[in-house]
Amino acid sequence: MEHNLLKQSLVAGGNGLKLYVEETGPPDAPALLFIHGFSQSRVVWYRQLYSDLARSYRLVCFDLRGHGLSEKPPEKEHYTSSEWWAADIAAIIEQLQLRQTVLVGVSYGGYVICDYLRHYGEANLSGINFVGAATKMGTPEGAAMIGKEFVGLFPGFFSNDLQVSVEALGRLISLCTYHELGPEDFYMSLGFNCSVPPYVRKNMFSRKLDNDAVLARLSLPLLVTHGLEDNIILPVAAEHYLKLVPHARPDFYEQTGHLPFIENPSRFNQALAAFAGQSTGLTGPVNI
Repeated sequence: MEHNLLKQSLVAGGNGLKLYVEETGPPDAPALLFIHGFSQSRVVWYRQLYSDLARSYRLVCFDLRGHGLSEKPPEKEHYTSSEWWAADIAAIIEQLQLRQTVLVGVSYGGYVICDYLRHYGEANLSGINFVGAATKMGTPEGAAMIGKEFVGLFPGFFSNDLQVSVEALGRLISLCTYHELGPEDFYMSLGFNCSVPPYVRKNMFSRKLDNDAVLARLSLPLLVTHGLEDNIILPVAAEHYLKLVPHARPDFYEQTGHLPFIENPSRFNQALAAFAGQSTGLTGPVNI
């Protein structure tokens, strides 16, 4: 499809923090709200926003608090408050008047989705797509679901030494995919990773979370997408969600790492379109 310009806006999220939002697609269509991961940005979803998904869905992505073009206050509570993370999603849904919203969250986006469910419930949603998603933190069970090489990079993520930080972030980008990214994608990713201050990254991982109870009572449709070569959030995490939510649907990708929507966007977009169509009751074919 044509690369139409994305509509831009600022939304006042939790505690009034300004969030940068981009969107495309029919404004009255069911919404797909994309939530990126730790130290990333909305840009990771451009293979979805600039696709034929925009013919049938309102596609919305944003920079998490502390990331990209969203505000980056230094105070710790901006990154540890479950209520404020949840309020970010609620504010986007309310202020943009999204309807039949399907949340699509990768990696840290799983925590954010669970924050929202904990504080706002399911009423304004039609479905959820976990993509290499994490939901536990600061517990032995959570540690068992996270790749050891990823955890080994934490000191670099939190360092104020520019060289140390850049080296750790470069290694993170390489860990995220099974197939090596081309130079253009690698350096673009390195750029938006470096735009996140170390204090944001450190505070984001100072939380202690266990969302099993939240997921166990989930009645919404849930699609669990996971690369079988994911070295960031291990596939055992996806298996855990499928046990917690018996009606959840698995979608595993062979020879794929942490970011199946980048490594195999055509398949990902088709699966998301089918899932969203069933979840929202959208009729008619969606050709991706």
